[in-house]
Amino acid sequence: MSGADVNLLLRSTRVVTPEGTRPAAVAVAGGTIDAVLPYGTEVPAGVRLEDFGDDVLLPGLVDTHVHVNDPGRTEWEGFWTATRAAAAGGITTLLDMPLNSLPPTTTVGHLRTKQQVAATKAHIDTGFWGGAVPANVKDLRPLYEAGVFGFKCFLSPSGVEEFPELGQEQLARSMAEIAGFGGLLIVHAEDPHHLAAAPQHGGPAYADFLASRPRDAENTAIEGLIAHAARLNARIHVLHLSSSDALPLIAAAKRDGVRVTVESCPHFLTLTAEEVPDGATEFKCCPPIREAANQDALWDGLADGTIDCIVSDHSPCTTDLKTPDFASAWGGISSLQLGLPAIWTEARRRGHALDDVVRWMSAAPAALAGLARKGAIEAGRDADFAVLAPDETFTVDPAELFHRNQVTAYAGKTLHGVVKSTWLRGRRIAADGVFTEPTGRLLERDH
Repeated sequence: MSGADVNLLLRSTRVVTPEGTRPAAVAVAGGTIDAVLPYGTEVPAGVRLEDFGDDVLLPGLVDTHVHVNDPGRTEWEGFWTATRAAAAGGITTLLDMPLNSLPPTTTVGHLRTKQQVAATKAHIDTGFWGGAVPANVKDLRPLYEAGVFGFKCFLSPSGVEEFPELGQEQLARSMAEIAGFGGLLIVHAEDPHHLAAAPQHGGPAYADFLASRPRDAENTAIEGLIAHAARLNARIHVLHLSSSDALPLIAAAKRDGVRVTVESCPHFLTLTAEEVPDGATEFKCCPPIREAANQDALWDGLADGTIDCIVSDHSPCTTDLKTPDFASAWGGISSLQLGLPAIWTEARRRGHALDDVVRWMSAAPAALAGLARKGAIEAGRDADFAVLAPDETFTVDPAELFHRNQVTAYAGKTLHGVVKSTWLRGRRIAADGVFTEPTGRLLERDH
């Protein structure tokens, strides 16, 4: 141990580090990882030992795609409930999306309003994306200087009138402005013309809903996005990729040096169109859950690095908004608490290791947002951890979930991986459904 201030030693036969999984002891001083030491390191006098046996010690997960909806639509979620659910699922850092709250995060004043609301309610560390909408190009640089991690835009209607989409000229203008100060633009990429041309039947049939959000809408939007980014040398991130058809285009852009990254989500990687019952709008999201063959190709994209990370796109609503009509029901899947076991269940079935899951769900999202203190168990990082029993199983009971409205597409599913406890800067903040008082910090982009 390098420092005299070490007060905690966490030990496990399986610690996931950037160099691989191994037996280790992790020394913590002042909320920071001081050193990763051999498993048998002697415990100095005055240092508390937490021995997790064969449970796996992971870096806390980083979820860069969460709709907290607070203030303004707190009956949908809220910082208190969202961050408790996140902590229960092994997430120690989240970034809040700029829409579905009132006001949306499109000006510095709106950002400050949201920060004030979150300050006393956050159980985990919380940062904020800004929004890029048609009328706020002048606000983008001030928002960036105020600490947002980047800017979200839609290319098709967002579903809420206070957060309009960008047309192609507006997209180019906003992207150029953001590229000018070195920022990141994150994009809901569905082309509105393809959506308008698709059949819109409404009703309870999932097949009809799937036909209304065709892959071509994603593919065309992503193609145009890449062309703008190449011309402007802009940094872009494709949100919640569901169409595997876009993977060759994205891979080619990466090879050509376009600064593009991509995420997908647990629901696209673990649920399939074939299993969605008619009227089961807890499965509705945009873009939609697609077929099993498409899912296989998404996993191939993760394996070869075309897809960089997995984040939740937790987008909750009140139960009454999940009507049986796929056209009118709110689109969004609640998965904050379940993302890690859902992905681990499928990843292990496909031959992946927990090292891969940690890369996709902790290291890569932290890198995307520039969170240099998050995403790995190594000296100098925040002492944020999840303790996972990877071979234990549980069956999802919506009543045991901590987000505000217990609606979930995972109800009744048996999943591998039980999160035993979650730690934030060296303090246990959640264990067995019991939480400490909120100690999460509000994060700002490193200037």
